[in-house]
Amino acid sequence: MSRCAVPVSVPVSRADRRRAIPASGFEREVEIQAAIDSLREEQRRLERLGFEVPLHRCHEELRYWSFVSALHALPASVRGPRS
Repeated sequence: MSRCAVPVSVPVSRADRRRAIPASGFEREVEIQAAIDSLREEQRRLERLGFEVPLHRCHEELRYWSFVSALHALPASVRGPRS
């Protein structure tokens, strides 16, 4: 199976793991949701195009950001101190 280069759309940069997550709870929720939304949009695009390998990577990133969202949705008492 050959790998082809698929241009990454700009909104997916919202899901870049290297981006800092804001300290404010509200801003954190907004940024995490923006990452999830952009990945869902990219996932639909890749499904339409039929690109399986990039779609799999997109799915993995969506799972990661969904997990991050769930962690940040926990009450602070459960999460523990922030490092």
